[in-house]
Amino acid sequence: MKRSEINRAIVAARKFLAERSFALPPFAAWTPKDWRSAGPDCRRILECGLGWDITDFGCGDFPRIGAVLFTIRNGVLGSPGIGTPYAEKIIILQPGQRLPIHMHWSKQEDIINRGGGTLVMELYNAHKDQSLDKDSPVTVWCDGRERKVPAGAAVKLGPGESMTLTPGSYHKFWADAAGGTLLVGEVSSVNDDRTDNLFAEKVSRFATVEEDEPAQFLLCNEYDTAIRR
Repeated sequence: MKRSEINRAIVAARKFLAERSFALPPFAAWTPKDWRSAGPDCRRILECGLGWDITDFGCGDFPRIGAVLFTIRNGVLGSPGIGTPYAEKIIILQPGQRLPIHMHWSKQEDIINRGGGTLVMELYNAHKDQSLDKDSPVTVWCDGRERKVPAGAAVKLGPGESMTLTPGSYHKFWADAAGGTLLVGEVSSVNDDRTDNLFAEKVSRFATVEEDEPAQFLLCNEYDTAIRR
């Protein structure tokens, strides 16, 4: 992704959230200069990977495969004394924009339609060798109700509806093309995007950034290289 594309996406996301009275923590507005002057009291933000996560999953087609994410709270997998024992994200998807199909070994998550359109989920089980099972039906819980759906079926969730996904469940989701910009909530066990994603498509979790203009904000995977201690 080009840095200019990332900058535009974050500016648009902040405007979208402000219009819906969804307030982010103050560091969501910090510039790279602000980050460089941050003190050791901010270490949990860095350790837990809080903040902006704009990715095209290495596909080079952000409007089709990509997302704007912001991690509000998190811990560190395997280190229960750091951060919180759960994670919370918001995800913004444009109509027709989707995440790649993937599963997690550790994370259990609730995916919640917070409004703006229709959220569509596609679900699969995993074989014992962790490959995609395209045949067996999938059992999920939607707002406390058990549902059994065929493998690969599109399950639509309206505003306020949610789905609980357990570890080992393949899924992809997108904003229905007929709706508007979609706000998705994710509440989960501790999240580690560096080690806890298995994709069934040839993608990468984080974008490779082309620096065509200065960064207005930092991404959560850029703190180590951009902030000098």
